[in-house]
Amino acid sequence: MSANPELTNGTHEPQHSAVHLPRPNPGLWTTKDHRIYSAPSPELKLGPDDCIVHVRVNGICGSDLHFWKSGAIGTCIVEDDYILGHEGAGEIFQVGSNVTHLKPSDKVAIEPGMPCEQCYHCTTGDYNLCPDVAFSGVWPYHGSIRRYHVHRAKYLHKIPSTMDFTEGALLEPLSVVLHGMERSPLRLGQPVLICGTGPIGLIALAAAKASGGFPLVITDVDAARLSFAKQFVPECETFLIPLSGSPEEHAAGIRSVFVNDLGSEEPPVVYECTGVQSSVHTASYACKRGGEVMVIGVGRAIMDGLPFMHLSLAEIDLKFINRYHHSWPFAIRLMQSGYINLKPLVTHTFTLEEAVTALETAGDRTKASVKIHIVDN
Repeated sequence: MSANPELTNGTHEPQHSAVHLPRPNPGLWTTKDHRIYSAPSPELKLGPDDCIVHVRVNGICGSDLHFWKSGAIGTCIVEDDYILGHEGAGEIFQVGSNVTHLKPSDKVAIEPGMPCEQCYHCTTGDYNLCPDVAFSGVWPYHGSIRRYHVHRAKYLHKIPSTMDFTEGALLEPLSVVLHGMERSPLRLGQPVLICGTGPIGLIALAAAKASGGFPLVITDVDAARLSFAKQFVPECETFLIPLSGSPEEHAAGIRSVFVNDLGSEEPPVVYECTGVQSSVHTASYACKRGGEVMVIGVGRAIMDGLPFMHLSLAEIDLKFINRYHHSWPFAIRLMQSGYINLKPLVTHTFTLEEAVTALETAGDRTKASVKIHIVDN
């Protein structure tokens, strides 16, 4: 490796001790020339503020596919071989000398970002904006699709005994959605539009229902995914985006569903969960004047054709998120409450030894996967 991905963070280097592991530690690697393979993880080194986690379940995210197939997401560029993964949950195997709130066998969910804790953004609470964050699964930091993973204990969240590792691994995408809803909140009885039926869009749909949003309309270009959304949240209405036509025309059809079919008003809050340029444009035209479009999806580095004057004249706020901060305790309580159940999103499971096949399946639209989990017992 051309950088040391096992540093606790990018600003200080505490003393580390090598760890003896009882089992092999295979990981799912990707390369700058777009290959994936399974190979042993580098030796783990335990700092005094760290823990070693036996990762029992790890979800595959769209960003894992981006790093594999495109080699970059914005300014995050794959420069060398490294291990993917950031949606992990497991049990503590070993704790560092300074760790007192966790012990071996504790069940935890892994918040993958480890900020510097020194910069302006960290000290004012917006640690998700830290420019020196060490984020698991983003080069040069090894991710959690491996058996054992070293992580700063502060960003390991204990999960209750009633919550299984599958639910624990769903806390990361749920946290993404909760941060988007924190920045663009819903009122009870407020119409809401969700664009996209990927895992983030479906989680946003469930969270919007739990927040009292109504009516709920979700869009996609894939009729089968819309059918899945209807089964997942029966109260929602679906809108199939035609493959032809303009964003203005698609938005007019969506507004008609709200106003004419459902007897509602146009949606004052839109959660755009694809990051696709045409979908962002459609969301901008579908939103009620004076409303908000929250772009949760990850898209291209440069997006053309943004309807600037429409947004300006309609006073529509176009907003974005970067991951999350302080959302994990809320996500855990929400999952624990039973107000939302995200387990139906997990359509495929693979063993750690099958991790390459798992990622290939996630990247194959003919497999019709929603969320894929990699499990290690």
